[in-house]
Amino acid sequence: MQSRGALRIDPGQLGADAFSGELELVVPYTDPALARALLRKAAALTAGLQARISLVAVHVVPFPADFHCAAATHTFLVDQLMELAAGCPMPVHPQVVLARSREEGFRYALRPQSTVLVGTHRHLWPTSEDRLAGMLVSDGHTVALLHIERGRNH
Repeated sequence: MQSRGALRIDPGQLGADAFSGELELVVPYTDPALARALLRKAAALTAGLQARISLVAVHVVPFPADFHCAAATHTFLVDQLMELAAGCPMPVHPQVVLARSREEGFRYALRPQSTVLVGTHRHLWPTSEDRLAGMLVSDGHTVALLHIERGRNH
């Protein structure tokens, strides 16, 4: 039986008492503006903690295509992640995963019971990021869902 994770919506901090040693956060790359805002918020959320970030992007390769991704597309994605990582004051490890679906890619990349920061914009209906957060919680991860206002640089 698989354990369920936890979902925290817009937490003010992650809580230094809950972690010992180094904390690894995972930021799923779904949108450049959301990822940039999440990387900025991560510093405030981890104040007083030894934390590092894995910035994970999933490059979806639909079936029946080969897993040889187009070099230009792959290079563009890697360059975006490197640029985002360079702008963060915390250590960031960028990673690109090739998979048949976004869900499969994140399931492959995340360690069991990871702590994940997911950003979303407020909508009347669930966004793809909201659905991703729900899937990660059901897979046993701890997810902080952060609402990011559109058009504001955080």
